Amino acid sequence: MTSTPLTPGITAGRLPAQTLQDNFSDLHAPLDAHEALVASDRCYFCHDAPCVTACPTDIDIPLFIRQIATGTEMAAAKTILSQNILGGMCARVCPTETLCEEACVREIAEGKPVEIGRLQRFATDTLMAADVHPFTRAAQTGKTVAVVGAGPAGLACAHRLAMKGHNVTLFEAKQKGGGLNEFGIAAYKTVGDFAQAEVDWLLGIGGITLEYGARLGDTITLSDLQDRFDAVFLGIGLGSVNALRADGEDREGVQDAVDFIADLRQADDLARLPVGRRVVVIGGGMTAVDAAVQAKLLGAEEVTIAYRRGQDRMSASRYEQDLATSKGVRLVFNAQPLQVLGNGAATEIEFAYTRDGANGLELGEERFTLPADQIFRAIGQRLEATPDGLTLDGGKIAVDEAGRTSLDKVWAGGDCATGGDDLTVTAVAEGRDAAEDIHASLQT
Repeated sequence: MTSTPLTPGITAGRLPAQTLQDNFSDLHAPLDAHEALVASDRCYFCHDAPCVTACPTDIDIPLFIRQIATGTEMAAAKTILSQNILGGMCARVCPTETLCEEACVREIAEGKPVEIGRLQRFATDTLMAADVHPFTRAAQTGKTVAVVGAGPAGLACAHRLAMKGHNVTLFEAKQKGGGLNEFGIAAYKTVGDFAQAEVDWLLGIGGITLEYGARLGDTITLSDLQDRFDAVFLGIGLGSVNALRADGEDREGVQDAVDFIADLRQADDLARLPVGRRVVVIGGGMTAVDAAVQAKLLGAEEVTIAYRRGQDRMSASRYEQDLATSKGVRLVFNAQPLQVLGNGAATEIEFAYTRDGANGLELGEERFTLPADQIFRAIGQRLEATPDGLTLDGGKIAVDEAGRTSLDKVWAGGDCATGGDDLTVTAVAEGRDAAEDIHASLQT
């Protein structure tokens, strides 16, 4: 992680400790047992329910909600986790408003969907609080699989393979597992160190050895893993951030949004985390929103998200955009950064207005500047390095529908591979499905 540089205007302790605690409390309070019963009673338990089709992990949503309604929330949790082993985290961070809840019949008819995400959290939290693991390992097969990356895809793959009876070694470059669930998601979405609690609970299946500080291309190589293991799954994520491609982006005060979020997530005391007075975030996705909102919650006076296209092109959902504006973040659209201005440290950033032209995005003649002592890049990520021999497609590892790569015995999934939506829930689905294909190949 990279600490925020202490430029003039960037300082820690802008807000009292109690205010920070309140600002970073749970975004959505969990349902209690009575509230869960009331919420579950709104479900129509549709046949061929559209919410199931909208779920990337194909959870049987009407079934688990009916199980909650009948007081069998532990069974509901097993229904969820059999399809999505990270169902607790996905209940917190999944954009349900554009997936299952958007497809809900009650949303279409009334504009108020069944609270599927909060019900899912109620069930999975109940099970985890009871310290129960609903799955057991099959008889050991004697086969070994290397899983590289302990993020959502890697964890889902490792768990499913262990459940099938294979021995899994999970290699993680950092000193904590969880991937973006631990390092890359807003703190107010996953309070109480939930990401680590979920990793620890998942490992309770047994058969998984986790090795930290193991970075592909450094301490381990793909060819070595191919020699040592019967199969390899890559869930290495995207370790590098795209450049801003604006003059002066090397000035002090300019940094990657993912580093800021990671620093915040790992901070023991938020009052010691520096933040600028005037913060500008460049980008239009969930990372941009998470960085901007958290900068505001830390005490930044002015926070702006600047996106080079129109609002309808933002990958962050309208719900997330509205959340940002409700916290006092300003959204500026059709703005392309040209240069970061300042004498050593950033003081402002110049933009050009953009428009859609015949040949794509075009820069207009009009320019404007925003004052900024802290600027965050949130303009997408790319592979840190390409493992030898793998075919790429659009900067990601090319895979087929089963997650197979161009190399024998090597699968991949999650953000590093083609075909995903860069969502936790999609990464889980890809890791799970690759594990099923790996298992089938090991049986032959």
